Amino acid sequence: MRLRILAAVVAAGCVAVPAARADGDPASDYLLSQSTFLPFDAKIPKAQADQLNAIVADAKQKGFTIRVALISSTFDLGAVPSLWRKPKTYARFLGQELFFVYKGRLLVVMPNGYGASRGGKPLASAQRVLDALPKPGEGGPALTAAATRAVQRLAAQSGVRVAIPSPSSDHKTSHDRLVLVAIAGGLVLLFLVGLGARRTLARR
Repeated sequence: MRLRILAAVVAAGCVAVPAARADGDPASDYLLSQSTFLPFDAKIPKAQADQLNAIVADAKQKGFTIRVALISSTFDLGAVPSLWRKPKTYARFLGQELFFVYKGRLLVVMPNGYGASRGGKPLASAQRVLDALPKPGEGGPALTAAATRAVQRLAAQSGVRVAIPSPSSDHKTSHDRLVLVAIAGGLVLLFLVGLGARRTLARR
């Protein structure tokens, strides 16, 4: 009898879990605890991802909180691919998914446009600002650049000024290191040449 009850409980759990996640989408999972959702398959350069994350963090520190979802393909929508290229509708859907954890501003960026919501409802004032922006375009880099500009514009609408951070200086740092290594190598070579010349003169 106990085994039957245990089996029934396990079976019920197995049915309940998929059902609970059946309407899930990747962005709603990430944005429960993070400020941005950047798809892994979008091939977003680290420098651009850092820019977007930095401007979102800067805006939050200054009193303008927003969470951002980049959607580059139907794959990024999980179980709701029908909302592809419908950024306004998806922004409301995503807001409803997050409602019990986060009720603030949401920005959705798709190749064909933007969507804004708050607490699962349209955010008309923000949407007007977004509708005036150029379409983001295809690909992760284009979406990320568009999202960064959009956050800046939306923050400005609320009286918060944030600057788009400079690109990561990783490349510049590597270049500088190579230059320093080359200089150091040159100095060592000059020292060795000078030492050799001194020894030659001493022998004479």
